[in-house]
Amino acid sequence: MNTKIKINGLDLDNPIIPASGTYGFGLEFTPFYDLNILGSISLKGTTLEPRHGNPLPRIAETPMGMINAIGLQNPGVDKVISEELPKLKQHFNKKVIANVCGSTLEDYVAVAKAFDLEDMVGILELNVSCPNVKEGGIAFGVDCDMLSNVVKAVKVETTKPVYVKLSPNVTDIVSLAKAAQAAGADGLVMINTLLGMRIDLHTKKPVIATKMGGFSGPAIKPVALRMVYQVAQQVDLPIIGCGGVANAYDVIEFLLAGASAVQVGSENLVDPYACQKIINDLPRVMEELNITDLNDIIGGSFHE
Repeated sequence: MNTKIKINGLDLDNPIIPASGTYGFGLEFTPFYDLNILGSISLKGTTLEPRHGNPLPRIAETPMGMINAIGLQNPGVDKVISEELPKLKQHFNKKVIANVCGSTLEDYVAVAKAFDLEDMVGILELNVSCPNVKEGGIAFGVDCDMLSNVVKAVKVETTKPVYVKLSPNVTDIVSLAKAAQAAGADGLVMINTLLGMRIDLHTKKPVIATKMGGFSGPAIKPVALRMVYQVAQQVDLPIIGCGGVANAYDVIEFLLAGASAVQVGSENLVDPYACQKIINDLPRVMEELNITDLNDIIGGSFHE
C-alpha cells in the first residue's frame, strides 16, 4: 500500500495534515501521539502583529459541526518563528505549512517573507478570508483582482510554494481558483469555513459574540467536495481538500474529487486522536476499496 504523496516537491508519508486553527502550533497534541506520523501540519493562522482575537463566547456547537469566531488569536510572526517553531522542531522533523494572514496586502507580504526564511516551513498558505481593512473590510478571497494582487505580491518576495486557501463564501469558486493560478499560485487549499450562526432560544440572541462565524465539520463536506471537484477540472494545480474530513473514507472521497492531500479540521477538536486514527485506518480502507497507490485515484471521479 503506497500512501506517499508529493506536492510541489514536498514528500508526504501520507496525505493527512491537521488544518490551520484546529491544531495550534502542534505542541498541544504531543501528549496524544507522535506527530511524525502526520504528512505535515498547517500552523495556526499567523499575523504580523500579535492578536488577542474576538471577545467570548466565540465557539458554538451545531449538529454535525461547529461555529467559531476566534479572530486569528496568535502571538505574531516574530514570536511564532522565535518560540513556536523551535519548540515544534523538538517533536516534529518534517516540513510544516505556514498559514499567512493579514489585514492589508503589505501584511501578507511581510509575514510570508518572514516565514520564507525558515527551513522548517515547506509551504506558505495564504488565508485570503481575512478582511482587507483598506477596502472597507471585504475579504481578499472573494474578489478576483484582490486575490490576484496578494498572490502576485507574495510570489515576488518569496521562494517557497504558495498555496491559496479559498473561501467558499462566493458565487463562483472556479473563477477565483483560476485567478489564483494566473497570479502564480502553486496550489490551493479548499475550502475554508462557510459562514453560519446559532441563536440562543433563552436569551433570543446570537450565541457567539460576533453573531456569525466560520461553520465547519462533517456537515460541510458535500459543499467542499463539490468545490474541489469543480476546481480540479479547471485548474492545473495541486489541491489540499478540507472540510468535514473525519475518517479514512473521507480522505479517499476527496482524492477521487481531485485533491492530492487533505486537511483534518474540526475533528481534531472532537477527538484529539482523529488524525492518528485516520492514518492508521487508511491502509485497511485502501485494501477494502482495492487501492494500492493513492496517487492512482487522484481525480478518479472525473471519468464517465
